[in-house]
Amino acid sequence: MVKTETLPSGLRLVTETIPHVRSAAIGVWLTRGSRHESDEESGIAHFVEHMLFKGTGRRSARALAQAIDSVGGQVDAFTAKEYVGYYIKVLDEHVPVALDVLSDMILNPTLAPDDVAREQGVVLEEIKMVEDAPDDLVHEVFAEKFWARHPLGRPILGTAGTVASFSSSRLRDYFTRTYVAPHLIVAAAGHLEHERLRDDVARAFAALPTTALPLESAPPPTVSPGIVTRHKDIEQSHVCVGTPAYGQCHTDRYVVLVLNTILGGSMSSRLFQHIREDRGLAYSVFSSMSAFSDAGMLTVYAGCAADRVDDVVTLTMAELHALRATAVPADELRRAKDHLKGSVMLSLENTSSRMSHLARQDMCFGRHMSFDEMLANIEAVSADEVQRVAADLFQEGRLVASVVGPGRAPALSASRLVLGGESRA
Repeated sequence: MVKTETLPSGLRLVTETIPHVRSAAIGVWLTRGSRHESDEESGIAHFVEHMLFKGTGRRSARALAQAIDSVGGQVDAFTAKEYVGYYIKVLDEHVPVALDVLSDMILNPTLAPDDVAREQGVVLEEIKMVEDAPDDLVHEVFAEKFWARHPLGRPILGTAGTVASFSSSRLRDYFTRTYVAPHLIVAAAGHLEHERLRDDVARAFAALPTTALPLESAPPPTVSPGIVTRHKDIEQSHVCVGTPAYGQCHTDRYVVLVLNTILGGSMSSRLFQHIREDRGLAYSVFSSMSAFSDAGMLTVYAGCAADRVDDVVTLTMAELHALRATAVPADELRRAKDHLKGSVMLSLENTSSRMSHLARQDMCFGRHMSFDEMLANIEAVSADEVQRVAADLFQEGRLVASVVGPGRAPALSASRLVLGGESRA
């Protein structure tokens, strides 16, 4: 029930018809994000995302909100490193309303100077929120160290300096060259008909420019290992430890997902059990994967007492070493696969998540991957593959750590970033 089509303008359309529901989610996805900005424009993709809700030639900001509220719809948007998404979820009968609002936002934003000035204040407050949330800030500090001097290491929000420099004309220039048909995907899932929606989309977005500039995006450089620390007047220390991983389309991507689940992706994971349950060193501890088109990273996060950072990192190193040195037992591998398969299926049980899934797959693979195919790929992962990938990812001299904590805390010792460490027993 998934259909994909490229319109003559270069606009991509991907739909999934789900006959047994009464809702539909439709989104417009821009295949450009913060990594595609220049240093001087850092944060502009996110800022333009905000501005598209501030009014169009036909509707004020209030009228945009009322158009969706009047049909009980849900609207949202976000900016990521490699794309931007705008989407609306409505009853199936109101899909034309959602499409009209989205196309109006994408085609006709006013980007008025007064609105720009007000929104600069809003985004500057958003930047301050990250500074005041150490569990978020430690990931920003980590990325800046991990991908130093590369756009992937910059914050999506930009900096206070770049945001303050944005003007209406500068935003208009970025918008004009970026929001063009070949850079956009319309994705929809729910109670809908592909052919009818295709005709409606072609009419709604007929005015999109069809000429696109070539994408200039250099791969990130080799990671420089080491530790970076940011002092904040807080009680707890927050720590990230990570290593380079694979990009989105890598042949071992499912092995990494299983590996991450075993390491710190669930309550039964090794990190959760050995750092929180056995030692009581942290309330929150987990690992996560960040995968992009040409690079990735696997990161461990923990929040702990300021004087226990060394202990947490040492135990983390021991877990990484154990995954390299010893094959995962069959029962643990089985639990990880079943957890991962359940998480994948449960995350795709509503039309909004299905719509997002369609768009991301189109951007990454250029095709739709069925649920059965994904589940089969997870099931096919072997213990030997997990150990092989662990040995490839967890290597001496490739580890990066960031710590955000009180100035009185002892510094994280570089000697702790050595695979092995104390026993977890």
